[in-house]
Amino acid sequence: MTVTLRVVLDQLVSPTSRDLAEASASLTQALVDTAPRGCDVAAIVPAPGLPDDAGVTGLTSETRLAVRRRELATSWQLGVAPGIGKGLIHSPTALAPLVRHDRVNETHQIVVTLWDLRAWETPDELPKAEILASRALLSRVAKHADAVVVPTHAMAERLAEVAKSKLVQKVRVIGGAPAAGLRVPSDAVGRLRALDLPLSFLAAAGGAAASDGLAEVFSAVVASGWEGDVVVLDVPEGEEPAIADIAAAAGLAKARVHARGSLDRWDRAAVLSHAAAFVTACGRTDWPWRTVDALAVGVPIVALDTPVHREVLADAAVFAAADELGAAVARAIADDADRLRVLAGDRAKGFAWEACADRVWALHAEL
Repeated sequence: MTVTLRVVLDQLVSPTSRDLAEASASLTQALVDTAPRGCDVAAIVPAPGLPDDAGVTGLTSETRLAVRRRELATSWQLGVAPGIGKGLIHSPTALAPLVRHDRVNETHQIVVTLWDLRAWETPDELPKAEILASRALLSRVAKHADAVVVPTHAMAERLAEVAKSKLVQKVRVIGGAPAAGLRVPSDAVGRLRALDLPLSFLAAAGGAAASDGLAEVFSAVVASGWEGDVVVLDVPEGEEPAIADIAAAAGLAKARVHARGSLDRWDRAAVLSHAAAFVTACGRTDWPWRTVDALAVGVPIVALDTPVHREVLADAAVFAAADELGAAVARAIADDADRLRVLAGDRAKGFAWEACADRVWALHAEL
């Protein structure tokens, strides 16, 4: 008898986040590639179904629901999930058909994934509707999920502080990885020209939200004595002027700051590969997507000293408190540069979706 693991792939139909879409595709392909004997992988998707360029091959079937993602999210958040059927269900995000079920007698499992806790850590930076939806969803997760995957032990500990004990007992730690196939493209220089970027700079990521830490990053750049440009990735649309103002307030000329939005994996790799260093001062317990990308391309990393950064980066970064980041940047782009590049490459080998998939299969077998 074949056991089918069905993966919720709403992000491949109507993505709300490039990172979540890439993680969903990468993990699902790894699940297909590492499926134990007698197991296969299928998809659960909203209308109109998976596109031809979804990036996942080897799925045995597709449960295509009658509604689009927005309506599906509303329905599942209310506990209404018709047409799903029973079996093993894994969601690479928090969105899943969380309904009452009998895991023992019906062999029905539901596992969800949390990548951040922004609705609890920085609620003042989010719309009220998003906060309410996230908290309501976590309540359903606590009631009906059989397990909750988080990417770091630091997030598991933080979740224990904000969630009910019933949920904490269900938490399992399975890390993430760079997007499948992430590597420096052969046309990296051409991609930089197309993005209107210089060939040497310091890199950072985030938006105008205080918790993204760009004010601290810009202050560190000034303190380090770096005289070149700074490229900021993942800037939300419309926040470019605010980023320039934050830089100016830190003493960094606006002309030296290049704000770019969410880039595909090839453009990201091209940009990061030309960075003298990647600097992050985000203090949230989110999974650090861009930092892990920087590891993958062997970039020296300077990071705010937090439990998440320590856990993910180990010895492959220079850690510092916010007011000491400038000195850390100066070391990372000078004496420590070569050593950090080697350590980043070594540390990156510990992050692979195949290893994550093996642990997901083991989790469902455990349940």
